[in-house]
Amino acid sequence: MSLSENLTESFLKSNLIIIVGPTAVGKTDLCIKLAKAFDTEILSCDSRQFYKELSIGTAKPTPEEMNGVVHHFVDSHSINEYYSAGDFERDAIKLLENDIFKRKKVAIMTGGSGLFVKAITDGLDEMPEAPLALREELMQRLEKGELEIMAEELRQLDPEYCETADLQNSQRVVRALEVCLSTGRPFSSFHKKSSIERSFNIIKIGIERPREQLYERINLRMDLMLKNGLMEEVKGLLDYRNHNALQTVGYKEVFEYLDGNYDYATMVELLKRNSRRYAKRQMTWFKNQDAFEWFYGTDFEEVKAYIVSKLL
Repeated sequence: MSLSENLTESFLKSNLIIIVGPTAVGKTDLCIKLAKAFDTEILSCDSRQFYKELSIGTAKPTPEEMNGVVHHFVDSHSINEYYSAGDFERDAIKLLENDIFKRKKVAIMTGGSGLFVKAITDGLDEMPEAPLALREELMQRLEKGELEIMAEELRQLDPEYCETADLQNSQRVVRALEVCLSTGRPFSSFHKKSSIERSFNIIKIGIERPREQLYERINLRMDLMLKNGLMEEVKGLLDYRNHNALQTVGYKEVFEYLDGNYDYATMVELLKRNSRRYAKRQMTWFKNQDAFEWFYGTDFEEVKAYIVSKLL
């Protein structure tokens, strides 16, 4: 009897396997192997792979890499749309409960965006809508290059959120700041203090590698992105450069190079350095936020065995 047939026969509850870890650690390859083994589908919770206009700079899996495995929330939205963690929680839970779990006993969710993972594991409170005038004011400040000043304001208003937030991500800074300013409460105070009881079992797995190995993989990934056309992708997005989704590592460095702010060699070094720093922040988030069982990225058999032991 195959593993997928055994799941159908032996397990009565639906199971969501969540695979997290820093950029370039090897989540994509591992999850596709697991999806094949468990005959299931993958949900991406990478906050930039949603956008169909962004591919190379987000390390989006190619159709060849997907190897026939269905991926949800990849190329699902346009960068012209605002798509929040709350939106993702609503859409992903609906997809799981009304579709995938009616056909499969197991689903896999993967990504490195901590807040989007937390939206599924714990749930998020309804975030208040800020006045449109405030949003426009903050976006104008962003366009004037005031991201660092805004991030410092956010540190003063919500130091707890800033401990793990990516303050180079303008979308996160603007959203958190507008909530703080419009409500008089820290953005972090709207995050649920107790988890929602989901209708399915959640198995939490973290993937890591030795730091030197991870950093080398990040450096090689940046070289490969440039070889595969990152510069051309960014040039094609110039009209959207002030959009939140593009104020992130892998794009903002190239925009600044195109502006003449530094030479090509400096751009490459910044791409690698900022990606390494981002990976460190991701690990800090996942190590501090939740109880994940950690494995090395090459431990496919160990991960698979652990999952089978935790299925309900």
